[in-house]
Amino acid sequence: MSSRAKPPLVRHRARLARRGFIRVEVNVSKDDARLVRQVAAALSDPARQVAARLLLRRGFVEPPKVSLKELLASAPLDGIDLDRSPDLGREVDL
Repeated sequence: MSSRAKPPLVRHRARLARRGFIRVEVNVSKDDARLVRQVAAALSDPARQVAARLLLRRGFVEPPKVSLKELLASAPLDGIDLDRSPDLGREVDL
């Protein structure tokens, strides 16, 4: 482009970038387009963004991964008999 002023769209996107916004493009079904627009509007509205983020994180963010050791340590083992019988079955002559 020449040394003339930048087009309005370029200036607009630069202002948004300075405010911490980025442009996101998604492909959704026609039925979901209105819903996605409403979610985007809620996230950009200062009055609703905290509640919208909380609701979305609660519904869609995966819980942190838990190791097998942590999973077993947190398992309720009350009432489970963990003792093995000393019986090894029948003897086999090899």
